[in-house]
Amino acid sequence: MKKNLTVLSIAVLIMSLVSCSQKSVTTTTEKIDIRIKGSDTCLPISQKLAENFIKENPGANISVTGGGTGVGFSSLQAGTTEIAQASRKIKMGEKMELQSNGKEVVEVTFSYDALAVIVNPTNPISQLTREQLEDIFTGKITNWKEVGGNDSRIIVYSRETSSGTYEFFREEVLQKRNFVSSALMMPATGSIIQSIGQTPSAIGYVGLAYLDSSIKALEVSYDQGETFVAPSVKNAQNLTYPITRPLFYYYLTTDAEKVAPFIEYVLSPVGQALVAKEGYVPVPAK
Repeated sequence: MKKNLTVLSIAVLIMSLVSCSQKSVTTTTEKIDIRIKGSDTCLPISQKLAENFIKENPGANISVTGGGTGVGFSSLQAGTTEIAQASRKIKMGEKMELQSNGKEVVEVTFSYDALAVIVNPTNPISQLTREQLEDIFTGKITNWKEVGGNDSRIIVYSRETSSGTYEFFREEVLQKRNFVSSALMMPATGSIIQSIGQTPSAIGYVGLAYLDSSIKALEVSYDQGETFVAPSVKNAQNLTYPITRPLFYYYLTTDAEKVAPFIEYVLSPVGQALVAKEGYVPVPAK
């Protein structure tokens, strides 16, 4: 699998971030009013970063909402957000549409995330290979007994098609094959967690930061069952967990000055230490 994390020594970076001074970056007295919209995967960390930034910059106003990566890009096009948070790269069509309206975007990688495959805690299955996941999510495998589980029909949950998480999972895990037609497409990550927590035979996928005791994350193998690796910050850092991806902020060049204080804070040692603390993987220092 092509790795999204190409940098070395990310674990060493974490240690240096956590050990650095907890003093904030330089504050500003200018009025800061920024809207951030898009990826649900980015939502928790963007909210935390915005909250801490506002504490360091009294009077600043930063609103953060989800809805999916596609929503972020459409909002950027409509002028209803300054920053689109995305769990995938901008598509050529989206970029060309912006350019047709005289808009150019800047891409910033601000974090990395591991994507966890989840089931109900009562499900006895704890490991699946990539090939088994592909067969389950595309409908070739329809009963848990086919992979060593209970005799029960598999209920597939997925994010809706506007989600960057949906597109990443389809491309990297399903090898660009289509989801089974019976898959239940959910508008938000929280809906998937709630549904799987209440449905013993369900399966789905969420960003690492969303894991809690109501669901169970599976170990995944990308070498046909020779080794299985659990989704965790540590395993994303040391590059052993295979389903890992970058997370992005996009903004218009015309808004560069407006969003600069927040972007600089996010990429600062203090901001990246917060990224690590909240269960995401920070970007390497330049």
